[in-house]
Amino acid sequence: MRRPPLIASICAATIAFAPAARADFDSCLSQLRSAAAVQGVSGSTFDRVMAGVTPDPKVIESMNSQPEFKTPIWDYLATLVDEQKVAEGRQMMSRHAHALASAEQRFGVDRYAIAAVWGVESDFGNIAGRWSLPQSLSTLACTPNRRQAYFRGELIATLKIVDRGDIAPSKLRGSWAGAFGQTQFMPSTYLRLAVDGDGDGRRDLVDSTADALHSTANYLAKSGWVTGAGWGYEVRLPAGYSGPSGRTRKVALSEWSSLGIRKIDGSPLSGGGAAGLLLPAGSNGPAFLVFKNYDAAYAYNGADSYALAISLLSDRLRGRGGVQTPWPTSDRGLSRAERKEVQEHLIRRGYDIGEADGAIGAKTRQAIADYQARTGLPRDGRPGGQVLDSLRGGR
Repeated sequence: MRRPPLIASICAATIAFAPAARADFDSCLSQLRSAAAVQGVSGSTFDRVMAGVTPDPKVIESMNSQPEFKTPIWDYLATLVDEQKVAEGRQMMSRHAHALASAEQRFGVDRYAIAAVWGVESDFGNIAGRWSLPQSLSTLACTPNRRQAYFRGELIATLKIVDRGDIAPSKLRGSWAGAFGQTQFMPSTYLRLAVDGDGDGRRDLVDSTADALHSTANYLAKSGWVTGAGWGYEVRLPAGYSGPSGRTRKVALSEWSSLGIRKIDGSPLSGGGAAGLLLPAGSNGPAFLVFKNYDAAYAYNGADSYALAISLLSDRLRGRGGVQTPWPTSDRGLSRAERKEVQEHLIRRGYDIGEADGAIGAKTRQAIADYQARTGLPRDGRPGGQVLDSLRGGR
C-alpha cells in the first residue's frame, strides 16, 4: 500500500481534529456509549473510562505510516534471538518455573514455546506499551479508516474488560493499535482466550505473569498446538533445489526425502505428520521443515519471520543450537548489544541520536545513512555488520 508522505500524514491528522471534527468525535463517542450498553457495558464504566479522552493525532500517524526500512530476516532474528535474549529468557524461566510448568500441564503447550512468545512480545515483561488503549482505540474508532468497525469492536472489548473488574483503565496501555499485556493480546482476544493463571479470580495480563503465561498457552492450544510434538527443524537442501516450498504446502516426509532433503546433520527426516518447507531467504539460505506447532506460533502474529523467531528462540532456551546454514548476505545482522555499540560509536562522532539503547529508530537510521554516505558504504540506513566494522575501524 502506498504510504502518504509523513508531512502529509501530520497535516491530515491536524486537520482531522479541528473543532468541527472534534464535535464529530464527541458524537461518535455518544454512539459508542449506546453500542457498548447494548453489549452489557454499564454507562458508569463508559463515562469513567472515557472521561477526558481526546483524539490523538499521533495514533493516526502510526496507522498511516509504514516502515521505510524493510527488515531482512537475518536482522530480525539477530535481534530477537541473540545471546542476551537467551540468557534473560533462561533466567526468567527459572524465576517463573512454577507458572510455566502449570501452564504446560494445563494446556499441553511446551513451556519453552510459551516463554519464547513472552520474550519476543515484551522482552519477558520488561517492555510495556506507551499508548492508552481508551484513547488510541477511540481515535481509531472515530476517525474514518478502512478498519474503523474493527477498532470500534476493540474499544468496546476494552470497556468490557474494565466493566468486569479484571484490569484498571490506567493499566490498559499498549501498542497504538490496542495490543496490551506481557504477551500482547488484543482486547477481543483477551475476552476470548485470557485465563486466570494465579488463582485470584481475575485475568490480569499486565501485572500477573502467571495469567499472561497461562493465557498464551491457551492461545497456542486453541491454535492447534500438538502436545509433545516439535515445531520443526533445519534441513539441508540438495544442490540447485528449485522444488516446492511454503508453510501451507504440507506433504508427507517421504515426499521431501524423495527430493533429496535431509536434516542439517545429514540424517534422515523424522517427525509426525506432514510438513512444509520454509525458505525464509530463498533456496540459498537456511531451510526448515515445519509442522503444525509452527502454524500455532504463526497464528499468534501472522508472519513467518515472527513464527520462526518464536520457534528458534524456544530451541535456544531449551539448550539447542542456533541456525547453522549461513544467511545469504555479506552484511550480517547485529545483536542488540552490537546495535548499542553502533549507537555509541555514532554518538562519539557527534550524531544526536539520543541514548544508546540498542533500539534502532529514525534518528539512528538517519545517522547511519549519513555515516555511510561519508565513508562510501551503500547508503541504506541499515545497522549491519559492515557499518559496525567500519565504525570499529575508526573510518
